[in-house]
Amino acid sequence: MNKPLPETLLQAPSSGATAVAGAALAHESAVLHVSGAAPYTDDLPEPAGTLHAALGLSPLAHGVIEALDLAPLLGLPGVVDAFGAEAIPGVNDCGPLVHDDPILAGGPGAVLRFRGQPLFAVIAREREAARHAAARVAEVLKASERPALLTPQAAHAAGEYVVPPMRLSRGDAAGALAAAPRRLKTQLSVGGQEQFYLEGQISLAVPQEDGGMLVHCSTQHPSEMQLVVAHALAVPAHAVQVVCRRMGGGFGGKESQSAQFACIAAVAARRLGRPVKLRLDRDDDFLVTGRRHDFEVEAEVGFDDDGRLVAVEATLLSRAGHSADLSAPVMTRALCHLDNAYWLPHFDARGYSARTHTQSNTAFRGFGGPQGAIAIEAVIDDVARTLGRDPFEVRMANLYGLGERNVTPYGQPVEDNLLHDLLPQLRTQARYDERRSQIAAFNATSPVLKKGLALTPLKFGISFNVVHLNQAGALVHVYTDGSVLVNHGGTEMGQGLNTKVAQVVAHEFGLPLARVRCSATDTHKVANTSATAASTGSDLNGKAAQDAAQKIRQRLAAFAAERHGGGRADAADVCFASGQVHVAGRTLAFADLVQQAYMARVQLWSDGFYATPGLSWDKATMQGRPFFYFAYGAACSEVVVDTLTGEWKLLATHLLHDAGRSLNPAIDIGQIEGGFIQGMGWLTLEELVWHPTTGLLLTHSPSTYKIPCANDAPAVFETRLFEADCASDTIHRSKAVGEPPVLLAFSVFFAIRDAVSAAGGHRMNPPLSAPATPEAILRAVTAVTAVTAGQPGANAA
Repeated sequence: MNKPLPETLLQAPSSGATAVAGAALAHESAVLHVSGAAPYTDDLPEPAGTLHAALGLSPLAHGVIEALDLAPLLGLPGVVDAFGAEAIPGVNDCGPLVHDDPILAGGPGAVLRFRGQPLFAVIAREREAARHAAARVAEVLKASERPALLTPQAAHAAGEYVVPPMRLSRGDAAGALAAAPRRLKTQLSVGGQEQFYLEGQISLAVPQEDGGMLVHCSTQHPSEMQLVVAHALAVPAHAVQVVCRRMGGGFGGKESQSAQFACIAAVAARRLGRPVKLRLDRDDDFLVTGRRHDFEVEAEVGFDDDGRLVAVEATLLSRAGHSADLSAPVMTRALCHLDNAYWLPHFDARGYSARTHTQSNTAFRGFGGPQGAIAIEAVIDDVARTLGRDPFEVRMANLYGLGERNVTPYGQPVEDNLLHDLLPQLRTQARYDERRSQIAAFNATSPVLKKGLALTPLKFGISFNVVHLNQAGALVHVYTDGSVLVNHGGTEMGQGLNTKVAQVVAHEFGLPLARVRCSATDTHKVANTSATAASTGSDLNGKAAQDAAQKIRQRLAAFAAERHGGGRADAADVCFASGQVHVAGRTLAFADLVQQAYMARVQLWSDGFYATPGLSWDKATMQGRPFFYFAYGAACSEVVVDTLTGEWKLLATHLLHDAGRSLNPAIDIGQIEGGFIQGMGWLTLEELVWHPTTGLLLTHSPSTYKIPCANDAPAVFETRLFEADCASDTIHRSKAVGEPPVLLAFSVFFAIRDAVSAAGGHRMNPPLSAPATPEAILRAVTAVTAVTAGQPGANAA
């Protein structure tokens, strides 16, 4: 297991030690989390008269509403109201980018888009009464069924897309492919993934005076919820206040898709003049909301005898679902990460976001990046096996160069490539070469159990692809007792954002962390915020909070120099440390200086703002500098596979990840390990299955959809931070750790692929898709063992 951090470093937030940026401090809500005392939206005291909402869902994947008569529901016990789309006073749309996503389906003539689409809302005095009434869809709906497109392949064949196809290219891929010494085709199916946040979708809407609406919402994007609710209610944005203290997980699923439930709760609250809470049952959450896009990848590559890629042509096909949601930027990021860590001189990739009659897929940790990057890793793996070379050596041969061969297909230079140092370091730490020999010896004498090993790199771009989203604001208040309150536009979902932002502010004032507190994200405090997504939470909000704190510190320093400097000091000479202020040989308690400054009418609060510099993006040409910097990492994993059953076990994993100069090593290591395990679940366990004719999502509960548990973690699990400051001017030279670690799980998938290949004597590239469930593994084992001795690799050309 990962070695514990020294007790001298791991400090609780209540510790009297000074909380400086870079200290391994415990999460600010850790005690509340483990004691069950952290309040989430459903834990908030319900205002008097609170009603509960439930949703009636479409029984058809595709059809047309002929009649929707909700009158029979109004006489059911406890039911107060029932309404459809006609009750929405404003715009019936919750699409974040393209306005093609109705809040409720509509009345007669409206199209049913997927099985599980919300048709109407029932409001009752008790939640169970609302749910029972909403379940009686068959009694109130008359609809005609139409043929449904239930797979991305069927939608692609029909030319049905939610946004126009995309293309990212460089050089002459077709010409270079034709002239390449060797060619190879790779096909890979990559499944989707349910966010499976512990806290489901929930909103509590409370009417306010003069037509205002307060919405407590579990969301990663309060400002977007504010605007969508305002549009639905036909009121100005200033009439809607959205508050989120914390979420019980988000993983992208609450970036845009929390809007539908916030709107329905708000519309009901407006109609009835009473608070309304809408909390989805887990099954309904599965059936209504989208998730990580599944991808179908086809690639043809040209390469030389050393395994260096000279040309890549690729097609990426995603399941967007019934509406656009965030599928366009997800595909953009997938195309921009198709290179992963490798120089691809001639490149031509096309992306298609297929419109299917299924849930509208959305953001998920990585946001398309993992789907793009695993495609090129599959190519590298196939090339290495075809040549009979170690995949690690082929990966090293194709890395972006240092000062040359270092420009991405979208035109951004890779200026801080750490992989040339990071990969050899992990190779040594994980004893890769020694274990490779040991595994070969084991497999030679083990006919049933086969071991596999893989060491894979990652390069992940950090920033929103949409330039204007890369901004943040914050407010910092210093009270007269010397305590500090911070409010920023980011949202806390367990990832430790508030802890890191509080550390930044405490560092500026030289205070222990216990003296700094972050309050709930609130659209009436910091306006026009961006989503807490794209791994930018600490980068953006940390910088904004630092800006605000520095303004106050500069005022305090100027006051201290004037009041206590005796003409021998200026503001630059004043030092804030350990809860004290040092000026001209004198030492004052921070709280005393603050009190004096207040009496002298010095402003003790400030706003802060940050906009990421140097970004550019042309979505028409798909060229520019979309990322402020790249994060790097690598993982080495060893597995054993039972070739008779397809069962497998992860034996050991070594992670080495680039977090820059970590703001908080304890939190960062937790995020790295959590991202790895979540990625492993995506690639090996978590399988989404739709009924092939009805479109019902069959894996819609924990009984049918399996996520990793504690027993899935390897017995040997070593995580280390690579020591290197971020080359860009990030907050304290740290790097984001939210999304990149998901890509570390590639090592598990390709270790399984290596073990399957061993079952066939490494004569064929295994046709293994993700997730690599036991059934998928067994199919791949059957395929490779069917190849007779002496045949070339099936994909070689």
